[in-house]
Amino acid sequence: MEPTKGSHVARSDAAKKADAKYKAEKTKQLVIRFYPGDDDILDHLQNQDSKQGYIKRLIREDMEASNG
Repeated sequence: MEPTKGSHVARSDAAKKADAKYKAEKTKQLVIRFYPGDDDILDHLQNQDSKQGYIKRLIREDMEASNG
């Protein structure tokens, strides 16, 4: 049986270490701060199913519009 979204599966220490190594070497992380005046933006973002996917889609659409 495959785990469902939101379920927790026990992972070995080796798997956790490998995941952390991969993330450190292959991914980049960006932190965004929202100030009190940005409440409307944060509320809208919080209502998205995938915050990461939503932000990436907006950026790709903007890139296409700029290059098109």
